[in-house]
Amino acid sequence: MATQLKNLSSTSLNPDKVFKKMSVGIAVATWNPGITNALKEGAVQFLLSMGVSHKRIFIAEVPGSYELPQAALWLAAQKNIDAVITLGCVIQGETRHFDFICDACANGVMQVGLNTNKPCVFGVLTTNNLAQAKARAGGKHGNKGVEAAESALKMFLLKQQLFQ
Repeated sequence: MATQLKNLSSTSLNPDKVFKKMSVGIAVATWNPGITNALKEGAVQFLLSMGVSHKRIFIAEVPGSYELPQAALWLAAQKNIDAVITLGCVIQGETRHFDFICDACANGVMQVGLNTNKPCVFGVLTTNNLAQAKARAGGKHGNKGVEAAESALKMFLLKQQLFQ
């Protein structure tokens, strides 16, 4: 596994004055709340540390990861939202339900970004078990919420560079 020996939640991104005026929507699934709350907290703390104002972070809670693309679309449709982060956790079970949820969620989130021309980041854990999810929600492999927030900021900067 590529991340087995790495904590990937370190960044070379620095706070930027442009982030002070940026608004970010975070769609977070409430299924597996011990994991998704940790992802959300990681994302929010990272955004704040980079200069995004707390009043410019909008959180939309949804029941599960399957509903994330719809919430992401509704957030991205808001004129004041510059980027969207989706956070969830789907843990492999005994049936193929996992495959359908993960595929629909990933493709839906991608489509939101492509259709709205706003950064829309997939920060959904798709793990084999709870231990893997915990390791990626603030454990030994870092916090994927932090990484999703970093991706959103980097994509926002890239869009600013390309279209201004």
